[in-house]
Amino acid sequence: MIEMDDLLIRKLVKRGKRLDGRNFDAYREVSIETNFINSAEGSARLRLGNTEVVVGVKMGIGTPYPDTPDEGVLVVNAELVPLASPEFEKGPPGEESIELARVVDRAIRESKCIAFDKLCIEPGKAVWMVNVDIDVLDDDGNLIDASCMAAVAALATAKMPEYEKNDDSYKVNFDKKSESLPMKCLPISTTFVRIGDAILADPALDELNAMDARLTIGTLDDGKEIKLCSMQKGGSNGLAVGQVEQIIDLAIEKGKELRKIVKAEKE
Repeated sequence: MIEMDDLLIRKLVKRGKRLDGRNFDAYREVSIETNFINSAEGSARLRLGNTEVVVGVKMGIGTPYPDTPDEGVLVVNAELVPLASPEFEKGPPGEESIELARVVDRAIRESKCIAFDKLCIEPGKAVWMVNVDIDVLDDDGNLIDASCMAAVAALATAKMPEYEKNDDSYKVNFDKKSESLPMKCLPISTTFVRIGDAILADPALDELNAMDARLTIGTLDDGKEIKLCSMQKGGSNGLAVGQVEQIIDLAIEKGKELRKIVKAEKE
C-alpha cells in the first residue's frame, strides 16, 4: 500500500520535480569537520543536507586473521540511535544498521584504499586493528553516502599511535601520534533511487520511502582512471540494464564531485 506522502513524491517526480527543488542528478550540500574527537585516532562529522553522521576511528594492536597473517584488520560498526529518527529503536543492531555498516565496509575494503600490509607489526602475531564506528545523529535519508564520506574523511586524516614492544607484548601510547594511516585512494559511495521511470541522486528520506529500487555504487580514483569497487542493490523492485548504465555514469560523475570535498578536508 502506497502512503499519501509517497503518492505526492511520485506525482512530483513524474512532473520532473523534487520536493526540495533539486535537479534529479543533484546532491544536497555537504559539509565536513575532521579531527574534533581528541580521544580518536581520526574523526569526521558530516552533514549531507539535514542528514548528519559522526565517525570515529580507533586503532589498537591485535592478532591477525589466519588467512591474512601479514595484514591489518578493518572493522566497521554503525549505530542508529533513537535520537536520529523515531524509526530507530534501542537494543542490538537492527537490519538497517547492519546493512549500513556492511555497505560502508565493502566500499572501503574492496577499493583497497588502506595499505593493510603496512599495518603488519609481526606476521601472524600482531597487526593494527582499525575500528570505524558510525553514529547517526540525524536521518534525513542517504545514510550510506554520508557515512561512507565521513568514514573515508576520518581515515584519511587519522594519525597512528606509537607503540613499543615489551617481551612478547606490545604497549600502545595513544598520547603520541605521528604517522598518517597508509591510504592509497579515496573511495566514494553514491546512491541513486528509481521512482517510476526516473533516477534520482542522493535520495532524501521521503524519496527513499517512495522508491521502487535503490542502487549504491562505490568508485575510486587510482590516479589514472575512475574504477568501480562496490555495488549494493536495495528495494523490492528491479532496474533495467539501461538504468543501471545510467547510474554507473552518474556514479562516476558524482563521485568526482564528492571526492573533491573529501580531498579538500584531507589537505
